[in-house]
Amino acid sequence: MNHFEFLDDNRTTQEPTYDGPAGMEVGGIIESNWDEVVDNFDAMNLKEKLLRGIYAYVPGCQALVLAPTRELATQIQKVVVALGDFMNAQSHACIGGTNVREDMRNLEQGVHVVVGTPGRVQDMIQRKFLRTSDIKLFVLDEADEMLSRGFKDQIQEVFKKLPNDVQVILLSATMPPEVLEVSKYFMRDPVRILVKKEELTLEGIRQFYVNVKQEQWKLGTLCDLYDTLSITQAVIFCNTRRKVDQLTEEMTAKNFTVSAMHGEMDQRERDMIMKQFRSGSSRILITTDLLARGIDVQQVSLVINYDLPSIRENYIHRIGRGGRFGRKGVAINFITDTDRRALQELEQHYHTKIEEMPINVADLI
Repeated sequence: MNHFEFLDDNRTTQEPTYDGPAGMEVGGIIESNWDEVVDNFDAMNLKEKLLRGIYAYVPGCQALVLAPTRELATQIQKVVVALGDFMNAQSHACIGGTNVREDMRNLEQGVHVVVGTPGRVQDMIQRKFLRTSDIKLFVLDEADEMLSRGFKDQIQEVFKKLPNDVQVILLSATMPPEVLEVSKYFMRDPVRILVKKEELTLEGIRQFYVNVKQEQWKLGTLCDLYDTLSITQAVIFCNTRRKVDQLTEEMTAKNFTVSAMHGEMDQRERDMIMKQFRSGSSRILITTDLLARGIDVQQVSLVINYDLPSIRENYIHRIGRGGRFGRKGVAINFITDTDRRALQELEQHYHTKIEEMPINVADLI
């Protein structure tokens, strides 16, 4: 019988000897006698049920989707769950403000798709809980927002960790030339599907303005409109978190029921407010541009720009919260005398007409 002979601990150490078959080198070195290389389980001629079990046991992350806000990442992940329901696809939302240990646990167990915000995803990669070697698809949603502001460095760090042959997809309703220029660092000979801004359509969304003359008269105008707001669900956009808090306090003091959300709030509070708004139990939401991009609440048919957006591209993102997927929507812009120029520039940029709000605006919602 073939056997290994090892010396006693008290004897001088020697290489173990091997009484193996002819053709194998003796003295502890065993050479391979098989030269066929199999680089995947499919090529091993395994039983189908065993093969299915193998792939079910080792799910590596195959797609990574990044979004600029936690709310949008959570929404995308829920869509992934729905789309992959019949494929048994596992996904996880990897976002800031949530339990880090839960992220670690879910990622260790293995998921096929990770949707997240840049900071938390980068952290999970650095901690080696999110392994990137199997990622085949990298998606940046709201790409202009992601590549033009504070996320850029984090995204570049994430991108460095991805395989060289990863497929990259950039998505956004707006894509300024400077962002397209930056995208060259992420894309290799990409297919471009771009809508020229002169061909951009805002059909289905009626746009109006109300000239409130002065900033301090906005509140009274909003109160006068409250009955109209209550007809449906409405989103009211302010340019700063401080303004959101101030307007919420003022409306509440006048016994109007409103909800508010911005980025300085605790994540659990943000989650609760979004849940209430999606369910319809909260009807009027005052927020910053945190919710301008991508968020879909089907019942929203009215958007009010309490402040005109300071970033031109955000105008179309904001008013697009109403009139989603062909549904009708109304956008009302509050302007002061100093906003007239900015309103005209928006009309010129989007090749659209923003009319003065009619008295019967409630009939249009």
